[in-house]
Amino acid sequence: MTKQTWSQRFETALHPAITLFNASIGFDIELIEYDITGSIAHAKMLGKTGIISVAEASTLVQGLEQIRQEYREGKFQPGVEAEDVHFAVEKRLTELVGDAGKKLHTARSRNDQVGTDTRLYLKDQIGQIQVLVRGFQQVLLDLAEANVETLIPGYTHLQRAQPISLAHHLLAYFEMLQRDWERLGDVLKRVDISPLGCGALAGTTFPIDRHYSAELLGFGDVYRNSLDGVSDRDFAIEFTAAASLIMVHLSRLAEEVTLWSSQEFSFVTLKDSCATGSSIMPQKKNPDVPELVRGKTGRVFGHLQGLLVLMKGLPLAYNKDLQEDKEALFDTVKTIKVCVEAMTILLAEGLEFQPARLHEAVNEDFSNATDVADYLATKGVPFREAYNLVGKVVKTSMAAGKLLKDLTLAEWQELHPAFESDIYGAIAPQQVVAARNSYGGTGFIRVRESIEAAKERIN
Repeated sequence: MTKQTWSQRFETALHPAITLFNASIGFDIELIEYDITGSIAHAKMLGKTGIISVAEASTLVQGLEQIRQEYREGKFQPGVEAEDVHFAVEKRLTELVGDAGKKLHTARSRNDQVGTDTRLYLKDQIGQIQVLVRGFQQVLLDLAEANVETLIPGYTHLQRAQPISLAHHLLAYFEMLQRDWERLGDVLKRVDISPLGCGALAGTTFPIDRHYSAELLGFGDVYRNSLDGVSDRDFAIEFTAAASLIMVHLSRLAEEVTLWSSQEFSFVTLKDSCATGSSIMPQKKNPDVPELVRGKTGRVFGHLQGLLVLMKGLPLAYNKDLQEDKEALFDTVKTIKVCVEAMTILLAEGLEFQPARLHEAVNEDFSNATDVADYLATKGVPFREAYNLVGKVVKTSMAAGKLLKDLTLAEWQELHPAFESDIYGAIAPQQVVAARNSYGGTGFIRVRESIEAAKERIN
């Protein structure tokens, strides 16, 4: 293995095992195109400010673009001897353009360079994730629009509570994802700050123009403190926290789909395109997609915890520990993207709701009990008195093996003289849902309004 030349201070090469331990090229190659883009902006700034000649800057830009093309064509594949992607690009540049390549690193440190690359990467990835989230929201909207008057049992404590519109249920996830989409936009504000020009920690003696290079790279602002610029990873933690919340929301829906597809619920049927079988039980159809999403959630949570622990004890400014942010960040991005895509496909193409079973489910329980209490309250009976009375009705009905809809009018009037024949209409599941027209409620009128409002929000 060739000796890594840091400076004349070093007389011997790294131990081979330490070279491997120290190297990050195995994962930070992910940043190569962002590194090239950042270096091109830096070269142009050096030329503009006269730190190097305009001709030299042009030569550097041409060489860097050639490296980009070589990488895309698979002709440039640096190995562990390069240590990291930044050295790999600079070494190749010097091979291509000669001594001019050695001027690229003027007025720059790897510390501000890697910070710039990471932010360019994350800006790009946040935009891609927001597009995927919007696609998932659109699928939820499409399903909601098709199921406004499809009813599904609503649950609290995983116990039947009240019937609701299936569309209303789906729109709850739309709202969660809307917060996720907006949260990513908020994170982007903290990512969109350039550390380029902060140097190793203290800035530089060269007459650089940090605002010009930031403008070339599309950054909205520059770090105001060089120490903060090279050591800040708040943006990575904040992104991973936002990603963790996306995974929370995907995992909650994944859990519901898993339950709904079980024989006990049978609310949905999984299509063959999004399910697998058992190696030993031929009758099985397994919900692998939601189960994997549920499982991968912990992986993203782990990356968030890892980044928090990584940062909590670091003195200013840059420390080698910060190399450990890359794999957590890269894996979080990849995990989020595949999970949102998989859940989008699952809902759009991989499952089918079972209206007959859903109709049966909302007609076989006491989830209309609250509506009996509400009915009495509209007749002038104090709600708490009505609540206690209905509790007694449910108890006696269960003992008799009856549902509320099965009670005769005479039985209702024995319980309280305020009951009239309109009680049957009031506790019919369709009416129970339709009547809940408070703002944000499950009433069909409100749900249709919510769908139209949601369309406007994402368009």
